[in-house]
Amino acid sequence: MQSSRERERQEGRGNEEQGEEGGSSLNCSQRTGTLIRNFRFKPLIHTLLTVCLSQYNPWEEASVLSGGLAADMEVTEENLSRLVEVLTHTLSQDPSQRRAAEQFLGQVEGNENYPVLLLTLLTRDEAQVPKNIKLAASIHLKNLIKRNWVVDEDGTNRISTNDRVVVKREIVDLMLRSSEGVQRQLSQAISIIGKSDFPHQWSDLIPYMAEKFKSGDFNIISGVLQTSYSVMERYEYENKSDDLWREIKFVLDNFAQPLTNLLVELMKAAGENLNNAAALRMIFSSLVSVGQLFFALNSQDLPEFFEDNMAVWMEHFLTLLNFTSPLLVSSDDEMGVLEQVKSQVCKNITLYAGKYREEFEPFIENFVTAAWNLLSNTPLDIKYDQMVSLAIQFLCAVAERDHSKGLFENEQVLSGICEKVILPNMHLRSCDEELFVDSPDGWVAQELEGANTETRRRAAVDFVRVLSRHFEARMTQVFGQYVQSMLATYAEKPTECWRNKVAAIYLVTTLSAKGQTARHGTTKVNELVNITEFYQGHILPELQNQDVNHLPILKAEAIKYVISFRSVLPFEAVKVCVPDMIRILTSESAVVHTYAADAINKIFLLRVNGQLAVQRSDVSPLAGTLYGNLLGVLAKEGSAQNEYIMKTIATVTNLIEGDLMQHAGLVVPQLVLKLQHVVKNTVKPHFVHYLFETLSLVIKTVCGSVDGAVGEFDRNLFPIFQEILQNELESLIPYIFQIISLLLERQKGEVPEAYLSLLPFLVMPVLWERPGYVAPMVRLLQAYVEKAHGQIVQMGKLEAVLGVFNKLNASKTNDHEGFYLIQCMLLHMPKEVLENYWNQIFTIMFRRLTSSKTTKYVRSLLVFFSLFACQHSAARLIQIIDTLQANMFGMVVDRLVVPDLQKVAGDTDKKICAVGLSNALAEPMVYSGAYRDRWGTILESVVRLLECPEDSSLPAGEHFIEVEDIPSFQGSSNRLKHAMRGESDPLKGQIDNPQVYLAQRLAQVSQANPGTIQGRLAAVSQEVQAHVVQYLQVAGVSLA
Repeated sequence: MQSSRERERQEGRGNEEQGEEGGSSLNCSQRTGTLIRNFRFKPLIHTLLTVCLSQYNPWEEASVLSGGLAADMEVTEENLSRLVEVLTHTLSQDPSQRRAAEQFLGQVEGNENYPVLLLTLLTRDEAQVPKNIKLAASIHLKNLIKRNWVVDEDGTNRISTNDRVVVKREIVDLMLRSSEGVQRQLSQAISIIGKSDFPHQWSDLIPYMAEKFKSGDFNIISGVLQTSYSVMERYEYENKSDDLWREIKFVLDNFAQPLTNLLVELMKAAGENLNNAAALRMIFSSLVSVGQLFFALNSQDLPEFFEDNMAVWMEHFLTLLNFTSPLLVSSDDEMGVLEQVKSQVCKNITLYAGKYREEFEPFIENFVTAAWNLLSNTPLDIKYDQMVSLAIQFLCAVAERDHSKGLFENEQVLSGICEKVILPNMHLRSCDEELFVDSPDGWVAQELEGANTETRRRAAVDFVRVLSRHFEARMTQVFGQYVQSMLATYAEKPTECWRNKVAAIYLVTTLSAKGQTARHGTTKVNELVNITEFYQGHILPELQNQDVNHLPILKAEAIKYVISFRSVLPFEAVKVCVPDMIRILTSESAVVHTYAADAINKIFLLRVNGQLAVQRSDVSPLAGTLYGNLLGVLAKEGSAQNEYIMKTIATVTNLIEGDLMQHAGLVVPQLVLKLQHVVKNTVKPHFVHYLFETLSLVIKTVCGSVDGAVGEFDRNLFPIFQEILQNELESLIPYIFQIISLLLERQKGEVPEAYLSLLPFLVMPVLWERPGYVAPMVRLLQAYVEKAHGQIVQMGKLEAVLGVFNKLNASKTNDHEGFYLIQCMLLHMPKEVLENYWNQIFTIMFRRLTSSKTTKYVRSLLVFFSLFACQHSAARLIQIIDTLQANMFGMVVDRLVVPDLQKVAGDTDKKICAVGLSNALAEPMVYSGAYRDRWGTILESVVRLLECPEDSSLPAGEHFIEVEDIPSFQGSSNRLKHAMRGESDPLKGQIDNPQVYLAQRLAQVSQANPGTIQGRLAAVSQEVQAHVVQYLQVAGVSLA
């Protein structure tokens, strides 16, 4: 008998062989109706990648690790022991052992009983299963559920029905009795299942958890609250819909009253445990979750239950906002549980003040008083920042309404707000200065990107802007005095009082900016503030200081002023500071040289009257110094992957275009070097993106200027690409596919062997399981089809490529990518290569149309049919369609062309459809044959396409996602702008004007059938007739 080890090794090798062929080796006799039917995916991309590129076979190690586990998933002590052993290896320090274990677990996760085996392992005590192994098992179970719980588009169910039942039956109780780490993972798993199954397929989840509130056990209650919130959190941000509101109503009916009762009980327990620190912390921890659930359940709309019980909730919220206890004061810089509760209360009352103002009005004044007292008595320590920010946001929400401005218009109140709330929260604290030095990335994210909206300075800015809408002149006058005072103290003692100028700049920026966008910065300013005068008198001197390391925080604030007002300051004034910004790039401060790079980038992208204000001739003389300083930053410790620097390098490279060749000797080796470093240590995704974007630009520019340059890039880059593939660096693989596409398209003559050896790897079915790989791999396959279609056929990979199309065609998410691929094949492959496949390809398309029709698919299909009619002929198109079913072309006209042609968007696609259907109008079968009764219908559809606005309506219930709106690479932001295939017009140079082409085809028809077309035209609408007459006049042709 074979050992399980030998059996698995043979099965693994068999899978590898099938994967390499794309699962699609068909003989000609098998083609019809069976194209790539066996295109099946295997679960282990890692194995196939490694086998393809090296001799290392991790299947052998996986077999050693697993014993007989893969063959038998029953819950036995033997299998549990083996699972513990494999999980232990996933924590190994040995990468090969760890990878083999991870690959094996990926291989078996689709086996029945495997989720149950993991759940059973988690029930064992720590004497049997160590704590770290139970945590690893819980993480693996969560990830298994995340990957496989939702049934695939093609109906593939990777978790058996029985396993689903067991998991849902056991996971809640298991979560509640688990340790904190495991509880967190299982809570997330419940949330994932809940999003798919709740409430229709798991209706008892919320009622079951609500019952646990009666247990009186704070540990159980805490677990239930956290898990409930993980299920309901999405109510805060999901789009309104009837289904969503029905789900929320179901939750409210089963959960709102128990949650309210729990709030009352927790408040009562807090009063009874004022001297019990441990109990009080547990109670307040639960109150945080209660507040979060209140916010989630009230986010979409004000439920009737909470409107009826508003007094109960608001009474306790007010108590919590005023509550103090020395037992809950945290000793470190981390926010304590009391601050968390107060922060959540502020968030909740801000929601009510903003969305449900009328119902909340009776409670506002008391909460304003409580928030004011909170702000007046809270120290400047960093742990209170979020609470202070949210309290200020509540006051903003109240002040925004015109009828509430009376609460703030008193002169004394305004002065108090300025002195006690706004100014203290705008001044730098020691912790801010520490952040600037110790965590430059954190500072940049907070101050430049605005990533953290819950900061004191941000909240103070928002409050100033809200109050300025009501009292602009008074606010400008009051704060203007403070600004002058702070600038005066700085002028007297700049070394000691530089913080005052920082605050003054921040305050002027706040008062001046009335409207802004991420792309343009400030777009509307306070006319009472002269921003240009302030820039020239107080900003430029800081930038022109020759000591680039002088007072770095002040210098950064000055640069930020330029960034903020770049669009509204006179361009010449902004342009003056560019040489200073280039020099400031040499600053040792990471924040300063980051700000300088961002300023340069944004100034270079400024537009005046729709045109770039900075031209190539402006930048080229500075490019040598600019590249030197930018690349110099990347050599500094802590800035090796500075995304702002690399983004600016990309912008400069794009701007100077062909002048790059003067600096290629400096830039190209550095980019290759940075790529080598990234392979060893990828830290910042945005840096990586801009690195590859720059590399794309450089390849296009250099290869367009220097013969043989593509070969040099091949020699330098392919070893790096191979390392990325061998090490399975998933975040980088989509990028290298795009770069390889660029290089392949620039090959002259025969395609090098290095590219051809990659093709079998590219059509492996397993690779197409990764959503992030799909678009870049289609991009690369298009390059192969264009440059190496002959080799694709010679290597026997044509059907594998068609198998890729088949897979993409079946996916609602990726069907447009399938059309990109098949249209590329239509355009670039010799007609005879695909001739025997078209019937089958059309069958696949119609099958998908019948089973899962979407607007996006119909549009793509219409463009494809029309392009086919252009490349082959309309007669061949009709012949293929009618071969599938008698008179089927008539159904295509009635059910697709007439109702949906006008939904086709984009000039090129409209042109293709117009030309293809014009060809159909000229076909004898359509004009005088079996489809003559559709001739006028087709003509009207073509004219409407050319003359009427696009029809963007959707069938009831369909959520149409535009191709452009689909997240780049399905959730990953790694689509390279400069590596994209240019939108090519396949008819360019042949047909420029589709209206003229239509007229010419009509004239040809009339010449072949004299005196008949006039009667046909008389049957269409007057509007269409008028357009046709106009087309004929423009084309200079007449009807016979």
